[in-house]
Amino acid sequence: MKNNMFKTVLVFVMTVCISFTSFGQPDKREQRKKPPTFKQLLKDMDANEDGKLSKEEVKGPLKEVFENVDADEDGFITEKEFEKAPKPKRKKEGK
Repeated sequence: MKNNMFKTVLVFVMTVCISFTSFGQPDKREQRKKPPTFKQLLKDMDANEDGKLSKEEVKGPLKEVFENVDADEDGFITEKEFEKAPKPKRKKEGK
């Protein structure tokens, strides 16, 4: 009788432990979005389809840092400039 009770409790505890690890919250790293590629930005923002982005075409965070990304200061962001652009600083969690 004691042996059966021990086995029942053991199975219950193992089931609970497995369910917590299986259905727990996902790691925050999995939730992070990857930054868009230049091709994705062109698809979303390049209104005149010239293969580069003007300040009038860009929106969101890229518009705020346009001057930093436009290295040759010609008023457009090319793929090479985008790839060489300084990476944005990550915001600290909880703020």
